[in-house]
Amino acid sequence: MTGRQADALDRLFTAYGLPVPDGPGAPIDPAELFGRAAPVVLEIGSGMGETTAAMAGADPDRDYLAVEVHTPGIANLLDLVERHGLRNVRVARGDALELVRRLPAGSLDAVHVFFPDPWPKARHHKRRLIQPAHVALLRSRLAPGGTIHCATDWAEYAEAMRETLDADPELVNTHDGFAPRPAHRPVTKFERRALLAGRPVADLIYRRTPAGQPAGPASPAGPPSTA
Repeated sequence: MTGRQADALDRLFTAYGLPVPDGPGAPIDPAELFGRAAPVVLEIGSGMGETTAAMAGADPDRDYLAVEVHTPGIANLLDLVERHGLRNVRVARGDALELVRRLPAGSLDAVHVFFPDPWPKARHHKRRLIQPAHVALLRSRLAPGGTIHCATDWAEYAEAMRETLDADPELVNTHDGFAPRPAHRPVTKFERRALLAGRPVADLIYRRTPAGQPAGPASPAGPPSTA
């Protein structure tokens, strides 16, 4: 970590951070965590925090709960929170699925999974975040009408994500296959490097259907976005 990041972690984690210990723990009340009742966006794997900070700054009516395991990334996001005066961001340190298990059912307005580890080797696919059991857990925390938005630059993982999300009985694709690149998702340095290397970026946006309403047939496949 840089000195600035270390200082931010020391000073700000108590106010804006949330430790997520392994194993069972107390439920998390988002309204208590943020000090207000507002729609909540969960950012899984916030990296160095630039995307979270930019989206939260442009979206003050929603609260952003970022979860990350990389300490320098957590510290950098805390520094961005202070520099930009963001009051609608909290940063959880620990395992994302443990955090999600402690959130109330239906408590999230959106889940963002941007550029998760693709675990490209077949023997490691079981470690991927987007797989049926994990998607079911994430969906259960979405309010009806809430969205799960995934993005990846790994073509095989993009197809696997689409198949997994299509198969969930309470999620419906908001586009025919892959989504056009949303303008509200900031372009990160990681994404720029992927595009320069010739790896197209695929976005997938699915909405949780209201209780009792069928999601309908799976959407047809489409090419990943290169925009």
